Amino acid sequence: MEIHQLRYFAAIMDEGTFTAAAQRLHVSQSGISTQVAKLEAELGQQLLDRSGRQIRLTPAGEAVLPLAKNALATLEAIQHTAAEFGNAVRGRIRLGMIMGCSIPPFLDAVADLGRTHPGIELSLHEDHSDELQTRVLSSSLDLALIGYAGDVAPGLEVSVVLDEPITTLVPVGHPLDRAELRLADLRGHKILCLPPGTGIRSAYEDSCRRIGLDPRVDIDASSPATLLHLAERGAGVAVLSSSSTQGTGLRSIPLADAATHARLGLIARRGQHFPAVQLLRTKLLAALRPD
Repeated sequence: MEIHQLRYFAAIMDEGTFTAAAQRLHVSQSGISTQVAKLEAELGQQLLDRSGRQIRLTPAGEAVLPLAKNALATLEAIQHTAAEFGNAVRGRIRLGMIMGCSIPPFLDAVADLGRTHPGIELSLHEDHSDELQTRVLSSSLDLALIGYAGDVAPGLEVSVVLDEPITTLVPVGHPLDRAELRLADLRGHKILCLPPGTGIRSAYEDSCRRIGLDPRVDIDASSPATLLHLAERGAGVAVLSSSSTQGTGLRSIPLADAATHARLGLIARRGQHFPAVQLLRTKLLAALRPD
């Protein structure tokens, strides 16, 4: 049994397909398939059920997967610990970020790390916030910048970098172009919002449910910029966070009864203190919370 075989097996279940796992690990699909088959042969047990359209774990696979992930996490801890004894901070960091992330201070900090610490290998992964939490918990990511509402998943540490209300955006002269709105005022209008699993969508849905409204969304898109362009063209009312509204020709109208805020936070597994990861975490927080 070799460590890369365990890594391939875990990646298949994280990504859902052989193809996606191969792309993430920068190896061929046939190579991953061959190595996992060798792992199964050595263990004498089939780990993956390949009979359906979706790959599933066999009972043996369900028992082996958490052990494989623990072994990979232990190996990573050994590598990080050994790196502490070198003259420079070294290691591999897998950083997650929300879909369509274009926050300049975040990107500046990531770029700066590559320039100042060439011994650190950094990979970036985009996904929706709920999935990023799952991947940090499963050790397939070290850090992630997420949007969320309420609390993060147990087992995670979060550093809040932004906490703000959601708001509506409409063109000037729109029927909802007023000084203030309530969620009930949006009924009868098409709602544009980010997809499920994002912080803004969760804040909108939770705020609606708190006052007994159905949190309907007619069009969702992973990029706030796309929603703003659609709102400018009269496709509907965009529901976003306050900071998403800057630099547009739309009118930002506060939602007086939207009780749940949208938050932006940097998450890591609780108790993780690898030097390279901690260095990037410090740089990101300094960039995102300059005050």
